[in-house]
Amino acid sequence: MEDPIQLKEEGNKYFQANDYEKAVQSYTQAMKLNKDKALQAVLYRNRAACFLKKEEYAKAASDASRAIDINTSDIKALYRRSQALERLGKLDQAFKDAQKCATIEPHNKNFQETLRRLGANIQEKLRIQFSTDSRVQKMFEILLDENSEKEKREKAANNLIVLGREEAGAERIFQNNGVSLLLQLIETKNAELILAAVRTLSGMCTGHKARATAILHYLGIDNICMWMSVDNEEISLAVCNLLQTITDCLLGQGKEEHHGKEEAVVLDTKKDLRMITTCLLEMLVSKKVSGQGRDRALNLLNKNIPRKDLKDHDNSRTIFVIDNGLKKILKVVGQIPEMPDCLPLTENTQLTASVLLNKLYDDLRCDPERDNYRVICEDYIKSKIDPQNMDKTLHAIQIVSGVLQGPFDLGNKLLGMKGVMEMMVALCGSEREIDQLVAVEALIHASTKLSRATFIISNGVTLLKEIYKKTKNEKIKIRALVTSDKTILYSVASALVNCTNSYDTKELVPELVQLAKFSKQHVPEEHPKDKKDFVVKRVKRLLKAGVVSALACMVKADSAILTDQSKELIARVFLALCEDPKDRGTIVAQGGGKALIPLAVEGTEVGKIKASHALAKIAAISNPDMAFPGERVYEVVRPLVSLLNTERDGLQNYEALLGLTNFSGRSDKLRMKIVKERALPDIENYMFENHDQLRQAATECMCNLVVNKEVQERFVADGNDRLKLVVLLCGEDDEKVQVAAAGALAMLTAAQKKLCSKMTEVTTQWLEILQRLCLHDNMEVQHRGLVIAFNLISADKELAKKLVETELLEILTYLGKQEDHPKKQHVINIARDCLMRCIDYGLIKPLSQA
Repeated sequence: MEDPIQLKEEGNKYFQANDYEKAVQSYTQAMKLNKDKALQAVLYRNRAACFLKKEEYAKAASDASRAIDINTSDIKALYRRSQALERLGKLDQAFKDAQKCATIEPHNKNFQETLRRLGANIQEKLRIQFSTDSRVQKMFEILLDENSEKEKREKAANNLIVLGREEAGAERIFQNNGVSLLLQLIETKNAELILAAVRTLSGMCTGHKARATAILHYLGIDNICMWMSVDNEEISLAVCNLLQTITDCLLGQGKEEHHGKEEAVVLDTKKDLRMITTCLLEMLVSKKVSGQGRDRALNLLNKNIPRKDLKDHDNSRTIFVIDNGLKKILKVVGQIPEMPDCLPLTENTQLTASVLLNKLYDDLRCDPERDNYRVICEDYIKSKIDPQNMDKTLHAIQIVSGVLQGPFDLGNKLLGMKGVMEMMVALCGSEREIDQLVAVEALIHASTKLSRATFIISNGVTLLKEIYKKTKNEKIKIRALVTSDKTILYSVASALVNCTNSYDTKELVPELVQLAKFSKQHVPEEHPKDKKDFVVKRVKRLLKAGVVSALACMVKADSAILTDQSKELIARVFLALCEDPKDRGTIVAQGGGKALIPLAVEGTEVGKIKASHALAKIAAISNPDMAFPGERVYEVVRPLVSLLNTERDGLQNYEALLGLTNFSGRSDKLRMKIVKERALPDIENYMFENHDQLRQAATECMCNLVVNKEVQERFVADGNDRLKLVVLLCGEDDEKVQVAAAGALAMLTAAQKKLCSKMTEVTTQWLEILQRLCLHDNMEVQHRGLVIAFNLISADKELAKKLVETELLEILTYLGKQEDHPKKQHVINIARDCLMRCIDYGLIKPLSQA
């Protein structure tokens, strides 16, 4: 179709049929072909109407403005722009347009009503603005007054955090010299005030690039990094979150639309991003930085430097870090905690650094880039090898060990450097325990390849045996045992199974024991050293001795060395080591998460189940980015799904569901992987379970999964009871199940309008359940219930009318009339939003007009 008038008519038909997307396409095509100015104004005006219906208000305002540029008295365009500007929160400009409309048509009741409403809203906005100004001032006065009561200061600090998260509040704090006052709070050195100030700043930066940039420059990146370096976990984490929020803004991520905010122009963020990266790299090698601070810097680099999507060809941030900071990361990897000059570290620091090395290496696009990476590593290691200075050489060998835990292929190449393997074997002959420990650790990592193992057998086994005999250091003993011989490896694994008591034992039924004694049969008694207390002590000693890194090295051994039987034994040991949740961080830090993946995929059936269960225990409580870095996390999904089986025991089901819940909350890519592994039917089955914990875990998992569009489509599809199940679970007495189910329902009804009307059809109890949620004692459940109510009201006027005719209106009115309160403001606000939407429909009148 080449005629713009015909295209316009086609667009009008689509508009009348409520197909706004196709209407936009027709009007856009007509604009491209049209040369008549008057028709062009009509096309812009019509497309603005489509964008209003699609709730794309910025586009609607832009198109209406273009129509007005052609015809300044175009009353329809003026009114549409007024509507769009009102929705964008630009009330003053909306009022001017409505005023022009009323001037052109003074008897139009619609224009007069719009003017009255906008006038009232502007007055209310000014009232809030001035009251916000005075509230901000009062809060700072209380916080900066050393004589203020503790309770008053805490309340003021909490109020300030809440205010900083709201756009209007954040802007008022910013405009009223608030950043300077927040800086004063940080300089008080009072931990509570520092936390309040940092969290307020995070709220102010969220989604606002211009404000985030201004705050970054005002505070100074050096100061931010210094605050993150303190040896206080809570403050260090809060500052890390602030810096992440600023980085997200500079990268254009996590953007939220704030009504009434003009998008400020920030010319180039690359310089600021580079400045942040440089300071984080400097933190890695500074002795003034705490172990917590170093971990935060590594985590920020891990999260923000390598590309998240390899389709994006720009890996310039990775190249910058390799050129300017690879040696600094290698220095962290090469630290030896037992040495007096060691940088402050936590148990996770060096593994996190190895993960970063791996991510950077994986992010390279071509061989020249990888060669450059390798050369930097080789040059740095060569600079450390000095036969006359064993302390310096130790660092070189420790770096090779660290790289072998990161980019493994590169680590193998570094092992081939002249003198590296020989130096490892030579260090074994040293009298110093520290030399032996570093050398044995490196030899274990090196021995996972058969060619390297052959070298060790011919050159180092005698030394390793001697070390084992004479050392009293358990860390060295356990590493010296792990050599490349198949028989020894199996023997070591068997010994560890005995130590951890992780073989299968039949539960003795007391009645049968008595019966056996009565018939004078022999009943084997439990050895005193096999009792739980003794086993726990042995497990703790093994962990302290570094058994995990030894096991991780055993897993890497060639298939000729590592048999399926050995794999099963190692899986049993890992499962026993994972029993105490407090130990799982140590297991992850020493490479246990990575080592368990191949054990869960290959070997005996029993071994695979044991390894999968151990993975589930780690996945349930660990940060997946740390426990299973990079693409490795996707390999863990299948073992977890394999435990969702009626043949597995309840604990295995439960911990697998917890692991999948943790994963499904991380990214849509992980959610898609869980769906592809066909886990949904099993998860739904467990939502029907009588067992409270299984039902709760499955519902929490589904709550995270419904963010995914494919999962949403399954709820929308006809002929299934998925939505009914979630609605009924919202009415359960179990509070945790209610929280999860209400969260799932809130997200489903927000994402899919069809589900709003479907919700009212799946069960006759839907209204009673919704009212119970909105009146719940638990504020988290109540908030989710109100969000569901808002979604239903927003979806359809008729549905809103049905709700207004019930007791729900009284509930919303009661909640909306409550005085502002920081702890329940989110609940009050959503209740008010529900009422405002009903006012917009004309279903209820504002209080002033009642």
